[in-house]
Amino acid sequence: MTSPRDILKTTFGFDHFRGVQEQVVDRVMAGRHTLAVMPTGAGKSLCYQLPALARPGTALVISPLIALMHDQIRSAEAFGIRAASLTSADENRERTIDRLRAGELDLIYAAPERATTEGFRRLIDRVPLSLIAIDEAHCVSEWGHDFRPDYRLLRPLLDAFADVPRLALTATADARTRADILAQLGIAEDGLIISGFDRPNIRYHVQPRDGLGGQLKALLAAHPGPGIVYAPSRDGAEKIAEQVAGGGRKALPYHAGLEPQVRARNQAAFVASEEMVIAATVAFGMGIDKPDVRFVAHAGIPKSVEAYYQETGRAGRDGDPAEAWLFWSAEDFARARRRIETEVEPDRRPGERDRLNALAAFVETAGCRRAVLLRHFGEDPPESCGNCDNCLNPPQTVDATEIARKLLSAAFRTEMRFGVAHLTDVLAGNDNDKVRSFGHDRLSVFGIASADELQLVRPVSRALIARDALRADAYGGLSFGPAAKAILKGGEEVRITVPPKRQKAKRPRDGGPADPMFDSLREARRALASEQGVPPYVIFHDSVLRDIAAARPQSLHELARISGVGETKLQRYGQAMLDAVAAHIKDSDHAPA
Repeated sequence: MTSPRDILKTTFGFDHFRGVQEQVVDRVMAGRHTLAVMPTGAGKSLCYQLPALARPGTALVISPLIALMHDQIRSAEAFGIRAASLTSADENRERTIDRLRAGELDLIYAAPERATTEGFRRLIDRVPLSLIAIDEAHCVSEWGHDFRPDYRLLRPLLDAFADVPRLALTATADARTRADILAQLGIAEDGLIISGFDRPNIRYHVQPRDGLGGQLKALLAAHPGPGIVYAPSRDGAEKIAEQVAGGGRKALPYHAGLEPQVRARNQAAFVASEEMVIAATVAFGMGIDKPDVRFVAHAGIPKSVEAYYQETGRAGRDGDPAEAWLFWSAEDFARARRRIETEVEPDRRPGERDRLNALAAFVETAGCRRAVLLRHFGEDPPESCGNCDNCLNPPQTVDATEIARKLLSAAFRTEMRFGVAHLTDVLAGNDNDKVRSFGHDRLSVFGIASADELQLVRPVSRALIARDALRADAYGGLSFGPAAKAILKGGEEVRITVPPKRQKAKRPRDGGPADPMFDSLREARRALASEQGVPPYVIFHDSVLRDIAAARPQSLHELARISGVGETKLQRYGQAMLDAVAAHIKDSDHAPA
């Protein structure tokens, strides 16, 4: 075996491990089974790539998506790691099998559907395995937000190689899901390593959806870098992409309704771009490892806090400042609750309701967004993070319990068949034709709300729907949900945030003024990427370019001292970087004073 620390430096160009990487690598090197829960951007792939180089044999990596495998293979090969996949999309399968049998691969990737077949089992029976990595391991759990039944079939394969260390990796798993992963994959409890869920470089913003086009326009104006906008439907993704492109920004849609070749082409264009916006359904994102996404926006609520955490985690994987924006409406929650009651199996409904209630608490909170997220995953964070909308601009809250009770009473007295506009008319005492035609002008709730209370009816209705005190049917009619009783009987207070003036999206912290040297290095990187047919970040991350710009190395020896410049990248790209540095210095020296 080769020393992991030597490989860390020579292959990856790092002097030190980050976070819990060393703990994970040490366990794998010792042949012990491990579940590593690490946030996106914390360097999960290194935790299996490095032992794959240090231990004899080939590492088998189980991954859920072909696009994700190919992206990770591309990044691994940039470090000089020998990697390949066996998927339905690979045309060189026979060559890959020959390389695998000859011991010429450090990593072999496969989807769980293939890894559990008899043919694949016969193939790897004759291959010395250094480890088995199960990426996106939350897919094995029914309690996880991306349950994949094929992950449940991996256990016989793992047990057949009981002496091979297995390493499960995920960024998103609450306590219940973590326990299920350990049980399903046969990992002892002492094999659980949690690095923490905080992504301090991401700034969280949540706003009621109010003119989505204008909200997105302001967001895009502040973020020239790549971004993802998640839409709740295929049609929504198409419309948002068209709208963004109409505003002069490169934008493409991504959803399951597109032809496979169109999806692949759009994804490839986004991965390679340094400015494009992709408007997508949640089918997009797990299959990419793009580190320079500067923002993720949701045009509607995600499925759960776990889904939100994972989807927003696709921003700022490089550690640079990034932002997450969520634009929501009461109808989002109403639609989600109807789906639970009509489409989800009865035994899974309580868990789905709990997930939706947790999401409602997140969007409704007047406190720190990050603290709500981290407490959801079992952490004990500070009360304030200083990097979310509520911490930066604390909202005012009002006690809306009385108007909430009046609104619930109005819904009850009108037989729970009418929407918020009609209930507002009743509470206001508006003697219009519709109110009179139903006899609602004779109800005890007619005209009982003050002018100040009427200003709160819509935000209160939004809050009551989010917390399942009111439920909206497909036509907007409001009826009681299970949380209504406690509010009506005085057992629960309803506080809401006063809707703030719309805040313009501000350009995130970018580390200071523009650096012409950095721009020159980006141009050199762009040329290399185009020449080799890979995204620019595969060459070097922006953070590496900034370090090169600051150090201004004059030789390969000096360049090798930069963190993230390993031996292979030094050989392939080092001279081009040095040439860019020298050319910039020469141009600066000859520039007029």
